Amino acid sequence: MDTILSINNLTKKFGYLTAVKNLSFTIKKGNVYGILGPNGSGKSTTLGIVLNVVNKTEGDFHWFDGNTSTHDALKKVGAIIERPNFYPYMTAEQNLKLVCKIKDVPLSKINEKLDVVGLLERKDSKFQTYSLGMKQRLAIASALLNDPEILILDEPTNGLDPQGIHQIRKIIKQIAAKGTTILLASHLLDEVEKVCSHVVVLRKGVKLYSGRVDEMISSHGFFELKSNKETELITLLESNPSFGKIKVEDQLVTAFLNEPMKSEDFNKYLFSQGIILTHLVQRKESLEEQFLQLTDNNNQN
Repeated sequence: MDTILSINNLTKKFGYLTAVKNLSFTIKKGNVYGILGPNGSGKSTTLGIVLNVVNKTEGDFHWFDGNTSTHDALKKVGAIIERPNFYPYMTAEQNLKLVCKIKDVPLSKINEKLDVVGLLERKDSKFQTYSLGMKQRLAIASALLNDPEILILDEPTNGLDPQGIHQIRKIIKQIAAKGTTILLASHLLDEVEKVCSHVVVLRKGVKLYSGRVDEMISSHGFFELKSNKETELITLLESNPSFGKIKVEDQLVTAFLNEPMKSEDFNKYLFSQGIILTHLVQRKESLEEQFLQLTDNNNQN
């Protein structure tokens, strides 16, 4: 699979503050990558560096084959890293015509891209009449005008209402389905889980995890249990290699699985050992729980 972007040991310092520390990851063609982390974790700084608007301190990055200059590479990149900035008194179409002239793109692309973001019927409306979600969708249309190989979005749903968020996420999925690689920065776990195939988790500029989203949440889940024989239940679980961590809180026993297990098989096994459950729920760990585990583990180091 073709490499779109490779980042190697990237570091950025602002005085005494290290915003990004020794960051390395690779973006392959045709995937949706999320850089996930709380505010101040180095997401926007990383995007700024690869887009040539922030100077790196150490390390390097290469676009495409590694032989293309960043200036030439960026002609094949579409990016929105700040709030949409269009002329308020001009229509959507007039604003995009200006962008076409700057990017040297044929005007025929305008209707095509407005259609992608669902704004074709509003192309003659002035930008100032647009809702926040529509403004963001117009910015995506603008970034798509040059048919980029990769679309870069920094917090694409920030400040939008639920309907606006849903529309932007749907558009991102549709663009990705047509083969455009996407890199988005987000502090929302829910966003990455719903939209991205791959994730890089950052905390205070340090990479905690890099890989597929489904592999990050590929744990075998856990059982939530209650029994009148709680002590015997815990002893049995602790001696069984199928289980890892056991947690007890207000008579609710949470047993994390090391391997797949069906709830009915587990219930039969306990019954055969003389333990009757009064409560049994099987759950999968969410990305949120995995993320919290990652950041908790990192706190302890």
